[in-house]
Amino acid sequence: MTQSERPRHSVSVAAVITNDTGHVLVVQRRDTGKWEIPGGILELDESLAAGVRREVEEETGVTIEPDRLTGVYKNLRLGVVALVFRGHIVSGKPGPTDESAAVDWWTADQVTDRMSETFAVRVLDALDSTDVAVRLHDGVHLIQEPASLPVR
Repeated sequence: MTQSERPRHSVSVAAVITNDTGHVLVVQRRDTGKWEIPGGILELDESLAAGVRREVEEETGVTIEPDRLTGVYKNLRLGVVALVFRGHIVSGKPGPTDESAAVDWWTADQVTDRMSETFAVRVLDALDSTDVAVRLHDGVHLIQEPASLPVR
C-alpha cells in the first residue's frame, strides 16, 4: 500500500468554555440533535487556534480565545483525532446559529447526565485537571489503552 492509498485521520477542535459560575457552554447540534461542546473539523489551511475560534463562532456566535490544550481524543472507529482546549469568551453573547439549534450553560453534573460518555469526558478532563488527557474511544465508550511495555 502506498502512502497516498493509506487511510487518513481527520482532526477536530473543540472548546470547553465556562462562565463566572463554572457552568459549561454547550450546543445542541442541528444535524444530530445531540448536545456537545462547540467544535468541528479543522480546515487544512488553518492553525489550531484559528480553527477552534472559527468553530466556536459558527456554533455559538461568540468570539473566544483558546487558553490551553486539555485533551487529545482518538475515535478508533472513525479515525478522528479531537483536540480540546479550555477557552474564554472575548466578545458576543451565545445563541443559536445555522449550525446549532440551541445553546445553554450546564453544570458538570448535567454534562455527565446528558452527554454521551465520549463527549462528557472531554468536559470533565478540562474542568478537573491541569494535565493534558490522552484517551481512546470507539465512538460510544472509552477504551483503556494497554499498559506500556518496559523499555529494555
